[in-house]
Amino acid sequence: MSFHASAQNIRVDDGHILRATLDNGSGEWVDAEFDLNQAIGNNDGNFEWGGNDFAGSAENISFDIEGDGVPILRAELRDMEGNLQARDLNLAERIGNNGGSFHFE
Repeated sequence: MSFHASAQNIRVDDGHILRATLDNGSGEWVDAEFDLNQAIGNNDGNFEWGGNDFAGSAENISFDIEGDGVPILRAELRDMEGNLQARDLNLAERIGNNGGSFHFE
């Protein structure tokens, strides 16, 4: 299950730490965090699922809940020539809530 449907107070701290209060499936809300650098990389100026350390080559990292509650990560990522590319990523595509803990799908 995508995490945002069972989460409150979703935010990204320090540019790469996803934090929220997640429903653990038993009606309890628990604090959880996930280092996005462990699941997202930068491939020539593009976000890459399954990579790592995107934040090391990113500037102007931001996070917001957009539209119908979609969790969007935005950043300017350096490409191989050193140019910044404005990119966004829907975190709900691959991050879920497993019993009150974030998990990468």
